[in-house]
Amino acid sequence: MLRSRSVSGTALGVLVAVVAIVGTQFLGWEWGSGQTVPTVIGVAVAVFAVALVARRAVS
Repeated sequence: MLRSRSVSGTALGVLVAVVAIVGTQFLGWEWGSGQTVPTVIGVAVAVFAVALVARRAVS
């Protein structure tokens, strides 16, 4: 079960990295530029990461 979580977590991380690279290189997204889409994506990923770490710390 732990291996499955690790693979899915890695796949999610790669997906987030691809979105970030495409957004910055081709869509002109910049963190803190006041654009809504990159800010929402960044905040959502940060919240998910904190929840994941907290869940692993508790169990």
